[in-house]
Amino acid sequence: MQVMLLKLLSWLGQKLIAAALIVLIALAGYGLWLFLQEEGMNEKTRLGRLEETVVRRDRLLSARAEVERKITALRAEVETQKSRVQQAEKVMASLRELESWWNQWWPWSKQKSQQEANAEQAKKMEALKTEAAGKLTEVQRSVTEVIWQKDGIENALTRLNAEIGHLEASRSRLRHYVLQAWHRMKGWVALALVSYFFGPTLWALVMFYGFGRWVSGGTPIRLGPDAAALPTVGESHVSIEAVLRPGERLWIKEKFLQASDEGLARSTRFVLDWRIPFTSLACGLIELVEMRHARATGEYRVTLSNGVDPHLELAVVEIPAGASLVLRPRFLAGVMQRAGERLEIRRHWQILRWQAWVTGQFRFFEFVGPCRLAVAGSRGVRAELLADREGVAAPARRTNQDATIAFTPNLDYRPVRAETFWSYYRGMNPLFDDLFSGRGLFVLQETASEGSAATAGKFWSGIWNGVLKVFGW
Repeated sequence: MQVMLLKLLSWLGQKLIAAALIVLIALAGYGLWLFLQEEGMNEKTRLGRLEETVVRRDRLLSARAEVERKITALRAEVETQKSRVQQAEKVMASLRELESWWNQWWPWSKQKSQQEANAEQAKKMEALKTEAAGKLTEVQRSVTEVIWQKDGIENALTRLNAEIGHLEASRSRLRHYVLQAWHRMKGWVALALVSYFFGPTLWALVMFYGFGRWVSGGTPIRLGPDAAALPTVGESHVSIEAVLRPGERLWIKEKFLQASDEGLARSTRFVLDWRIPFTSLACGLIELVEMRHARATGEYRVTLSNGVDPHLELAVVEIPAGASLVLRPRFLAGVMQRAGERLEIRRHWQILRWQAWVTGQFRFFEFVGPCRLAVAGSRGVRAELLADREGVAAPARRTNQDATIAFTPNLDYRPVRAETFWSYYRGMNPLFDDLFSGRGLFVLQETASEGSAATAGKFWSGIWNGVLKVFGW
């Protein structure tokens, strides 16, 4: 009852937390939307006012330029009228000097006419002086008025410049940074979008029709000569029974151990083979359950099955004396052999072969008989026998690279390009298949569920798988 109550409270708590997060996310999203809307409206209003103020300032600048031109013209007119007044005064002074007291008391006719002409000229100069003085006064008054007008324009410009400065300083920082980021990054953003939408397709075309075709014409790898015997592969099932005879032992991954007869001696095998510790660790071949038939008679049975993945099936591969099998250790579930014998594993490095760099398979492990291997494969395990057939000069067969479990070392092995572009492009098949030719056998799982094709698009899974392949995974 308490357990059920705790589960109910836990369920309610999770629901309440999820509901609270949904409400918070909704409120935060709506608040952000309102903020951006308000920022947009404020920015629009600010830009409108700024534009209007700039237009008014331009008008005032034009008016100030016009006023300055008027002031320049009026000041020139003032100087002109001053010059006229001064000229009239000089002429009048000259005329007054010509009038002497002697000419006034003894006027002759010629002198009299000259005197009259001088008097007439003096009157004209007086009139000119009076006119120039009046115009000078009027122009000076106009200059004063225009200067006042200019001062008013200057004050208005000062206010408008202050308002423009305030409007420019109050612009939206969010909008400013967004626009600045866009102007700086729009080229990179466009490149990233083009690469995202068209990059994978272009890369797949280059790899399939260029690199893949070139690799397919390479020299195959052969790891050993023809053997006196071939391994035999039993039928695969979800669960199988392994029989331990007197003097035999079994090393098995604990997750594949379902049931066993009582009477077997049990212990822990920490590493499958201390000569390949990193590979054993990468393939999960550590902390194995060791079961020994220590009696002289009778048989013990051990049931092997995977209780986690229902799609995995197991099969027993028997490698007789004089035979061997190149096996990918990640498919190995257990090993059975006589207790006093050492498990012989030959290692083949292929670092200098470019095929190894293409497939990422730098090291191969050859299990030498006599021994029995329990292997696990998705949807089943089966063997493909390559032998002479009528009408076939050189037997050869290809398989999905992710499906290959093992092969005999006398077969010629090389990667070849996938059969169709679309299967590779859609992630249904890796770029390269495994091609085996010669006379021997290879073992494969029915479906490729754990390879590079199955994990297409998972970057870090691909990186990790590549690292594991270096250790022969």
